Amino acid sequence: MAVPTAAPSVPPDPRPALAAVLDDTARTWLARGAAEVAAEPAAVRRLFPAARRRCGRGRLTDHWSVDEAARAVLLTALPLRGQALADEVTRLHRHGDPAEQRAVLRTLPLLDLGDLALPLVREALRGNDTTLIEAALGAYAAAHLPVAEYRQAVLKCVFCEIPLDRVAGLDARADRELARMLADFAHERIVAGRDVPQDIRPIVQVFPDVIGEELQHALKEKS
Repeated sequence: MAVPTAAPSVPPDPRPALAAVLDDTARTWLARGAAEVAAEPAAVRRLFPAARRRCGRGRLTDHWSVDEAARAVLLTALPLRGQALADEVTRLHRHGDPAEQRAVLRTLPLLDLGDLALPLVREALRGNDTTLIEAALGAYAAAHLPVAEYRQAVLKCVFCEIPLDRVAGLDARADRELARMLADFAHERIVAGRDVPQDIRPIVQVFPDVIGEELQHALKEKS
């Protein structure tokens, strides 16, 4: 199953923005925590859940909240590689609350995991928490999810009303089959008398042969 040859750009390093918003106490705690994790990887299990309480939870950037960014700092401090790193990240995800799980998913593009973290992405995509689905569909999923699974993930976003501009890699990975799937979904909405999501337009209009007259009319009505 093919995946893109060029990975989408990873989210920007949150550390500079994080340093600017943390107070001295939080900044010191995080620096010491990262050093502790680098020296003893198991320390992350204690520090990772504490990051929101010690560093805060407000919005940092379009991609990161403060606690997510702080947790990313701890994760990227892990000196592990390969399966050992995947096992530790999986442990944190499985035992974490939704905020901790979002932080793991958002940090995946910053870790050298290859395909080893795909089970975490798939787990999030099987669920109904839209915040986890959105976090899972970052640059890591765009680079590693097989084609058929990526298409199904995009379709699930449309079902769950997650804006498609939050799905990484869509410009590169959208193809005729995805356009056909979205067109079929749109036709079902029309038959049911429901609105057609307008953010499918850039995808389906690239492949005009998958759009019937009824769908063309529905998309034009909202333009």
